[in-house]
Amino acid sequence: MITPRNIARHELVGLRVRVGESADPSLVGTEGRVVEETARTLVVEDGGEKTVPKGYTTFEFELPDATVRVDGEAIDARPAERVRGV
Repeated sequence: MITPRNIARHELVGLRVRVGESADPSLVGTEGRVVEETARTLVVEDGGEKTVPKGYTTFEFELPDATVRVDGEAIDARPAERVRGV
């Protein structure tokens, strides 16, 4: 089960997300569902698809009971490695 404490080790595809802060101001406020994840990016469906780099970005993920802010550096790894905790 995903919680605010384990979100960095959880599968992110399918979660609702909003870009809270980014080195690229044009990405701030991007929100939608995560449809793909690579080692360095999240692809967010927001009427179209936007590729958002993880580094230098703060994400706000919506969970059933909370909104969780995650520094992109904390999830900046290949998804399979991050989920396994490697």
